[in-house]
Amino acid sequence: MKYGFWLPIFGGWLRNVEDENMPPTFEYAKEVIQAAEKWGYDTTLIAELYLNDIKGPEHDSLEAWSTAAALAAVTSKIEIMAAVRPGFHNPAVTAKMAANIDHISNGRFTLNVVSAWWEEEARQYNGIFTEHDERYDRTLEFIDVVKGMWQEDTFTYKGKFYDIQDAKLAPKPVQRPNPVLYAGGESPKGKEVIASVMDAYVMHGGTVEEIDKKITDMKNKRRALNKEEFQSFGMAAYVICRETEEEVQEELRRITDVKDTSGYAGFKDFTSKSQLEQQIQLQDYSVSNRGLRPNLIGTPEQIADRILSYEEVGLDLLLLQFSPQLEEMERFARDVMPLVEAKRKQKVEA
Repeated sequence: MKYGFWLPIFGGWLRNVEDENMPPTFEYAKEVIQAAEKWGYDTTLIAELYLNDIKGPEHDSLEAWSTAAALAAVTSKIEIMAAVRPGFHNPAVTAKMAANIDHISNGRFTLNVVSAWWEEEARQYNGIFTEHDERYDRTLEFIDVVKGMWQEDTFTYKGKFYDIQDAKLAPKPVQRPNPVLYAGGESPKGKEVIASVMDAYVMHGGTVEEIDKKITDMKNKRRALNKEEFQSFGMAAYVICRETEEEVQEELRRITDVKDTSGYAGFKDFTSKSQLEQQIQLQDYSVSNRGLRPNLIGTPEQIADRILSYEEVGLDLLLLQFSPQLEEMERFARDVMPLVEAKRKQKVEA
């Protein structure tokens, strides 16, 4: 299992807790990622939203790509995965920016391609937001252009959304044939596009049974297209690690005590503009990205056992959320990561 974490660019992950002691500043983000490298984390995912989806649109948040470039320059090992939404970006310029950050990071930059869901944000920032399936049609062309710019000496493309003529990009990315393209989606159209052009599949939090079903489904779709296997299957999850069950339940009650806050401003767009496989309730939404559904909640022993259950169905990347970030990431690295390794070794030897 590889361990990743969501970079804390919104001031936290809890919509019902006003101050999580994790300020949305570059200095804090740098402190977190540099500590994460020391503690053995493999990846960080930097979400791309121009409005703060967690604490409310009026609150501070960091921009993903400028943050990614800055962090690439002050780290040495960790993979930096930046989200990108085609409705807000020119694909040829995106390819150039990504190649540049890949060089800054010496081949550690990857992309999480998101077809977008927040219509109000698009209105405020003049993004392109169309009906659901057309957003994925745009994504398909966007990736065609990005890959073409990365891989061809001179690239020309004429599609419904993009017209690129005799374009050159140098230097090419460090990673060949391209930096890894991650993407997540649950609709039939989304999964069709992901299976056809992406390199790895990432999912919102789900139970072992739900994730098993999704991985199997996407593997079958990939094989039907005669494509190579996905490089990775990842899942978002929120961690509550405590020494006793009482402490766990107390913390769970605290963070899911649903309040009427501006952090729920995007709830309607998320549930109505996406095509989701599981119905989302306000309590699910109280923690970002369905993070509570994997149930990585409990003692270190309980969490380690659940992680191994996900490994058994093919999950190989956890994209974790913590609050407060530094303290809980350190606890997880100290108390859970070695336990997973020890339990895995015991199973092999048994």
